[in-house]
Amino acid sequence: MHWQCRHRAIDLESPVVMGILNVTPDSFSDGGRWLGVDEAVERAAQMTAEGAAIIDVGGESSRPGSVGVDAVVERGRVVPVIERIAASLDVAISIDSSKLEVMTAAVAAGACIVNDINALRAPRAREWAAAAEVGVCLMHMRGEPRTMQEAPDYQDVVSEVGAFLSRERDACLAAGIAREAIALDPGLGFGKGYEHNLALLKNLGHLTALGAPLLIGVSRKSLIGRVLGRPPLGRLYGGLGVAALAASLGARIIRTHDVAPTLDAIRMVSTVLQGRTT
Repeated sequence: MHWQCRHRAIDLESPVVMGILNVTPDSFSDGGRWLGVDEAVERAAQMTAEGAAIIDVGGESSRPGSVGVDAVVERGRVVPVIERIAASLDVAISIDSSKLEVMTAAVAAGACIVNDINALRAPRAREWAAAAEVGVCLMHMRGEPRTMQEAPDYQDVVSEVGAFLSRERDACLAAGIAREAIALDPGLGFGKGYEHNLALLKNLGHLTALGAPLLIGVSRKSLIGRVLGRPPLGRLYGGLGVAALAASLGARIIRTHDVAPTLDAIRMVSTVLQGRTT
């Protein structure tokens, strides 16, 4: 299995790590740490050296209750960082955005993946992505970041999320995006309550059965905080447990703030499941 992202074919025979690089002042656990271009590029270099296959650059917080920024601000945050990473590091770059103007500028700067919490539903986004031959990740989110955690309700969260991802994947295929360019993300923590997140994690096999690479992002999220009673920066070990579980159930891309330990965890899982002896 591979993920075709413009000029890169990312090997997903074993799970890979996507390192989170938030160039925002208000992300929930690391807001403001990587606002400067030099600091952001240094952080990208560190994550690449630790084994990240992808650096996911975001210029707008999507934490619960966050307020969006306009495309000019978001573009100004991400484009200089992407340009520098593309010029200095051999790593796939993803743009975490739902705005077509930002996606376009980011890909022109060197990104090869669009990671969209809104599943490429902006006008003309799918047609542009098809023409640009970018890799795309389609995420499920009910509502919008500002309001998504206000009493989310599902009859059967696993079936409903699966149906959404299947439908949006089919719409992307109809727009001309290649099947091998599409990954899916159930959107843990995005318009889901505690029980919904647990049900999705327990039943990831139902989502991997859709036949597309599955991306999972739970790094430092409130689900871990609720179980363990720890603040965001104290949730590493809980996150490693979830990453290992997700990899064992078929997830192929693990999105995390903590690259090196997460990669260790999923490598161990892959080695056991693939029966390697060396």
